[in-house]
Amino acid sequence: MKRIGLAVLIACMLASPARSQQFIPLIEAELRDLLHESLSGEVAKDHVIQISRHHRIQGSRGYRDAAHYVLQQLHNAGFTQDDAFMESFPSDGKIVYQTWQSPSGWDIDWAELRMVEPYDERIVGYPEIAMSLITYSNPGDVTAELVWVGSGTRDEDYEGKDVVGKFVLATGYGGNVHRLAVLRYGAAGVVAYIDDDRAKEYPDMLQYTGMWPLTEELEQVTFGFNLSNRQGERLRDMLLAGQRVVMRGVVRGIGLESYFLDVPVARIPGSDPNAGVFVVSAHLDHPKESANDNASGSAATLDMAITLKRLIDSGELVRPKHSLQFMWVPEWYGTMAYIDAHPEMSGPALGGEYLMNINMDMVGEHLELLHSRFIMTRVPYSTPTVVNDVVLSMAQMVDGMNVRTARGSQSRFNYQLTPYSGGSDHMMFIDRRIPGVMFGHSPDYTHHTSDDTPDKVDPVELERTEIVATASMLYLADLSPEQGVDLAHLVGAASAERLGASGRRANRLLVSAAGSRDAELDPWFEAENVVRHVAQWEREAVSSVLYYNDAEQVRQVLEVIHGQLEGQERAIMQSLRDQANSLGISTSMGHRSADNRVPVRLTRGPLDFGLPESQLTPEAAAWYSSQEIRLSGNERFELVNFIDGERSVTELRDALSAEFRPLPLGIIARYLDDLVQVGVVTWAR
Repeated sequence: MKRIGLAVLIACMLASPARSQQFIPLIEAELRDLLHESLSGEVAKDHVIQISRHHRIQGSRGYRDAAHYVLQQLHNAGFTQDDAFMESFPSDGKIVYQTWQSPSGWDIDWAELRMVEPYDERIVGYPEIAMSLITYSNPGDVTAELVWVGSGTRDEDYEGKDVVGKFVLATGYGGNVHRLAVLRYGAAGVVAYIDDDRAKEYPDMLQYTGMWPLTEELEQVTFGFNLSNRQGERLRDMLLAGQRVVMRGVVRGIGLESYFLDVPVARIPGSDPNAGVFVVSAHLDHPKESANDNASGSAATLDMAITLKRLIDSGELVRPKHSLQFMWVPEWYGTMAYIDAHPEMSGPALGGEYLMNINMDMVGEHLELLHSRFIMTRVPYSTPTVVNDVVLSMAQMVDGMNVRTARGSQSRFNYQLTPYSGGSDHMMFIDRRIPGVMFGHSPDYTHHTSDDTPDKVDPVELERTEIVATASMLYLADLSPEQGVDLAHLVGAASAERLGASGRRANRLLVSAAGSRDAELDPWFEAENVVRHVAQWEREAVSSVLYYNDAEQVRQVLEVIHGQLEGQERAIMQSLRDQANSLGISTSMGHRSADNRVPVRLTRGPLDFGLPESQLTPEAAAWYSSQEIRLSGNERFELVNFIDGERSVTELRDALSAEFRPLPLGIIARYLDDLVQVGVVTWAR
């Protein structure tokens, strides 16, 4: 029987705290109850209903209408023109923000798709079902035969088929089908439907797709329609049976145009004008109705802003030391444009004063209808922070509250703090080293479909998520020295648990390596690398309490906690040495390949998802579709975050491997070489 290492015992004990331990909330009951009484999921749901009536495509006039609704509500609640305003940025499909091409502006009045042969039938119409028209379609009037092309996203789908001047019926994403069918093979337009498992389970649901034309494609865009699975399968069966099917598609309006990305902003000044800023963000865009995604996040943010202003103005709530900022953005592009225009927006690690972001993206799901869960996405290790532990503690507090409304669900609160993942605007804040946590829900079968309607938004869940977000922000924005000491202990205990878990992970690396012949990776180094990095990151997370209160008594407690973590690190490392010796794994430092080049970033923001491959030769780009690359989107994002002008390629590889999994140095080096080649990174001189 193998000796069980101390690291394993520590990890197991820390990973499974006694259930009998009493939960101690971070905030006083008076503040908790005030937020419960004042924040309203019912009011927020009314905002959801109003916002969801607008067809809120980025860069569109419909989006501007929704932005004006938000701004008007703020002004009605007493925000002045100086404290609630709109910032607008050009959006024409040509201007680039960070590394992302802006979307084109867009406006359509009316559209319809009819079958005219073998009989006359109206298939779909816009605007009554807004998602029926593929976003960023241009106006036109075409009567043409329909041709089945399968997925329509591969060249082989068009072999032996004459699609010139015709409509194509396809199961691929509308914009991808258009890029091939229309731009390459001369089709007149696209009729798309989805045939995945979700679509087959809900056959009358339409999925949202868009053209998203590249700059060089703007003049060639035609139009297309989205159908339900039931409609698409019926047309496909007719074509496969040999019937001639003729469609007429009509789209009226402006179509693609040069327009704007509008960002409504509201600010509540703090009591100390020199203190930092806390930001709540929510993307306001998406097609009508898109109630949970993301009228819910926008509505919750609106209720939070209005409620906090009222409470502070009335004296019911003491004005926090730090300022509060609320932003409603066109997802991705609007956030990038705003940050480009505000270079001061950065976290303390970059010398800035923005201390926290909560990104509200899909926060109102009716848990009973959607079988969903409230997800708080952790800030990754590139920005060690107390924020992760604060939001989890606030969710635990809300779990013990009886949040109920007259029109809400009876669901139990179902929540989870998950590892970092991207996909929303928190990424842009994290890129600027602002601790950004995303609040959302998953799964949600209605996501990006015509079934994402207000009836699936729960005022109870809206209020719960509002309380978690507002309590987290207020707590850190006015942290007293006594609370700072308490928070240091909370984060120290959580850090010890995570450090213990890193010991367990390192132990597993040793055990798996004992039966492996992978000579590329040194198992002892990889095990040590994990614990060493996690220990450092956790010490930095504990130290980040000082961003919110740096009183001497807080510093003294931090010194003690650092000592405890250092002692735990030493104990884990000794246990791992014992384990390695028992497995016959050498703990001496052998020769490792090293790449001492130091990359330097030339851009802000998460890199465009197509980079670097979209700007490489086809031969070089092929590597990114091979199995060799093995870098996920989250890993790519974090690798770029770790670039600080000081870490070498080898050090970047080690940090990324410690956070995710052991990765070959050659893959990291090649990826960085390609980023240099396309001009978003350079080598330090």
